[in-house]
Amino acid sequence: MKHAVLAGIVCALVGFTSSFAVVLSGLRAVGATPEQAASGLLALCLTMGLGCVVFSWRLRMPITMAWSTPGAALLAAAAAPHGGFPTAVGTFVVVGVLLALCGLIRPLGDLVARIPTALAQAMLAGVLLTLCVAPFRALSHSPPPSPRSS
Repeated sequence: MKHAVLAGIVCALVGFTSSFAVVLSGLRAVGATPEQAASGLLALCLTMGLGCVVFSWRLRMPITMAWSTPGAALLAAAAAPHGGFPTAVGTFVVVGVLLALCGLIRPLGDLVARIPTALAQAMLAGVLLTLCVAPFRALSHSPPPSPRSS
């Protein structure tokens, strides 16, 4: 029992911290103010925590929820939408409803399952590559160091 609890804590910490920076970058990229980004992260954390508790209690087994790191990476790599942060929030709500429908309506889920794995992985790689290359692009655009005066 002790090992299962420890494994659950490690899983929760790794899952949370690995995506936190990407989600925060995504929120800022779509025009969220620091306050909006903080409230967005709070809403995500509370929703995920509630989902873990409810599903674990209902199914009587440990369940963990995950946020969409690829979705956040796409936001971080994209330009802010025309309507700013409110448009991004509305888009996430619509996408969330569509994803839930794919899980609830079998023919929709079957269509998603037909997407070739290699294609899905290539799309994710394209999104993540832009995000991974961004620090190097920023370095190439930074001004050269000033010479020291003696």
